Amino acid sequence: MGIHINNITAGYDRHPAIHHVSGMFKDGSLTAVIGPNGSGKSTLLKTIAGFIKPMSGELNFTNGKKRIGYLPQIAEIDRSFPLSVYDMVMMGHWPSCGVFGSISAKQREQALAALNEVGMEAFAQRSIGALSSGQFQRVLFARLMLQNADILLLDEPFSAIDTRTAHDLLHLIETWNKQGKTVLTVLHDMEQAKHHFPETLI
Repeated sequence: MGIHINNITAGYDRHPAIHHVSGMFKDGSLTAVIGPNGSGKSTLLKTIAGFIKPMSGELNFTNGKKRIGYLPQIAEIDRSFPLSVYDMVMMGHWPSCGVFGSISAKQREQALAALNEVGMEAFAQRSIGALSSGQFQRVLFARLMLQNADILLLDEPFSAIDTRTAHDLLHLIETWNKQGKTVLTVLHDMEQAKHHFPETLI
């Protein structure tokens, strides 16, 4: 049960980044994905998320494909776009309401509650470009919360952030896992993997 990977090869522009990978992530598991730069960690997450189509092999989910939440690396996000913290978090509702769907009062309350949970409610009207890396990562976690996904894929969520923020976000990840969510997290810190993640893929 869970995410089944069967002999998958995937990459970019016909250049494989992962080769003939097979394995399984159980439903409700909490896994750290560890490895050197260029070893295919991000490619694996993007393949599971559906952003990259495998060159070969199969990817299957228990009882069909489930709702997936994906947190990209901070460096992949353009923070120069004039967007407020509140609007950034509200984008988490996009999977449920679409581009032109209306936003309900309940959804607005959920956005503020998510910001409060990550300690960023007071920054709701601030531009995302004015935030520190740690503050911005908190906002991205709040946006992810609104997606209410069964599977959460986090790509290097603790890079270039302060120790306090990393501690708070690790606690949030553990809370999500206790709620039954399947969480895969790309890490570079072996100590974080050892102390906070029951399973590790190297």
